[in-house]
Amino acid sequence: MSIKEEKERSLHFIEEIVEADLASGKHSSILTRFPPEPNGYLHIGHAKSIVLNFGLAQKYGGATNLRFDDTNPVAEDTEYVDSIKNDVKWLGYNWIQELYASDYFDTLYEYAEKLISKGLAYIDESSSEEMAEQKGTPTEPGRRNEYAERSIEENLRIFREMKAGKHPEGSMVLRAKIDMTSSNMLMRDPIIYRIKFAHHHRTGDKWCIYPMYDLAHGQSDSIEKITHSICTLEFVPHRELYDWLIDKLEIYPSKQYEFARLNLTYTVMSKRKLKQLVEEGYVAGWDDPRMPTISGLRRRGYTPKSIRDFCDRIGIAKRDNLIDVSLLEFFIRDHLNKISSRVMVVGDPLKVTITNVPEGKIEECIIDNNPEDENSGSRIVPFDREIYIEKEDFLEDAPKKFFRLKPEGVVRLKGAYIIQCDEIIKDENGEVIELKCHYIENSKSGQDTSGVKCKGVIHWVSQKHNVPAELRVYDRLFKEEDVNAYEGDFKDLINENSLEVIQAYAEPSLAAATTDDKYQFMRNGYYVLDQDSTKEKLIFNKTVGLRDSWKKK
Repeated sequence: MSIKEEKERSLHFIEEIVEADLASGKHSSILTRFPPEPNGYLHIGHAKSIVLNFGLAQKYGGATNLRFDDTNPVAEDTEYVDSIKNDVKWLGYNWIQELYASDYFDTLYEYAEKLISKGLAYIDESSSEEMAEQKGTPTEPGRRNEYAERSIEENLRIFREMKAGKHPEGSMVLRAKIDMTSSNMLMRDPIIYRIKFAHHHRTGDKWCIYPMYDLAHGQSDSIEKITHSICTLEFVPHRELYDWLIDKLEIYPSKQYEFARLNLTYTVMSKRKLKQLVEEGYVAGWDDPRMPTISGLRRRGYTPKSIRDFCDRIGIAKRDNLIDVSLLEFFIRDHLNKISSRVMVVGDPLKVTITNVPEGKIEECIIDNNPEDENSGSRIVPFDREIYIEKEDFLEDAPKKFFRLKPEGVVRLKGAYIIQCDEIIKDENGEVIELKCHYIENSKSGQDTSGVKCKGVIHWVSQKHNVPAELRVYDRLFKEEDVNAYEGDFKDLINENSLEVIQAYAEPSLAAATTDDKYQFMRNGYYVLDQDSTKEKLIFNKTVGLRDSWKKK
């Protein structure tokens, strides 16, 4: 977003809160945090939170912590930690501290003992089924069991035995003692510690009891003195519990604010569902270009700027809504139009022999890399007697307003000459397999003095001087607009035609392509070199088409 656009945009409600807090002196500076769980790869929804948290700190001269909520050793992995750090950096942000909830395990344990000592927590040996039954329903109050009557001394003794590994996994938990009649089900004596004999990716085997997310998340904010703890709307019911814990523990009163999470059409945002797609082989991995993960979008050719601009445009709201994925595609299309080199690639080739070009003669054609950028330079493309054009750029029975190639018609070859079709060669099935054409003298691009009027321009590649390339063309991963509204198995909605592989011919300059380069394949779409590419086999991923082809659908 430009400075002018930033000034013109009205403040969203969290910016209003921050400005009021700074103006009143409640805070002299702000400290936000981005707190991912390292149990999967980040997706575009997390990007919205990253842009919000880091963006607020940048705008108001504050700072942001990157804190991993690593309280579940069974689901966590250093692979996820590394991918998250890479994604945040790629989006253009830097954190002031890299922290982990596991950094605070000793402090959180002390908090638990403090609650027990105050008579505000107890060990419960009920089964999960018994606890669920005793908890009641939204319309019926819950009831406490006999374990809630244990003495403070007994609760402390057993909790320390749990820490020492003297009780089996699943045999007991520590619950906060709050209110079993509360209208907020989360306040009905929530579990705050459980036994889990699992190796932790950072603390190893030091602990066999782990804090629950609600204890670790809210209290980590307090330990770090986060001024504005920003969460998505599903955490609204949790705020009451966080505030209760802060009050009873008498610690820094970090304040939580909630905003609407990002929901995109034709997309799922649940890490659990995304993990299913990966583990069950529906996609090639977390970074499959069809995935809404940041790594998938990066591999597909999205830019950090396009994602940041998209997040800024959709804004921060208090109510959930469904954003059209075409808006995200608009921002990447808009950015790539400015920065992409225009190159020629033929995916469905038709041979054209230009009869008045002598055998063996090669002519150099100079073509601008990007007409949108006067500093992008130009390149040389070899032109000779035999070339390929797209089959769809020739019609034998062409309508009047068909301005590409047709019998006895003329068309300009991009950066080269105007050619005229003289003869059509077909195979035994009547399929057109070759065109015989001649080029118009003195009609070369930039030097045309032929006087021949020509409305159409098509791309081409030399038959002898090209590089073969595999094009991976992606469509929406799901066939339905609102996947979350579907009541059956979401995998039933997977688009079986979400990937098409095309063998193509590319102009020679693409032999030097890197994964950082952005290309517009003329009259086709925007592409980027895939990480699987080799010198022997170039592979390009289609980022997005030149226009929104889904509007008609």
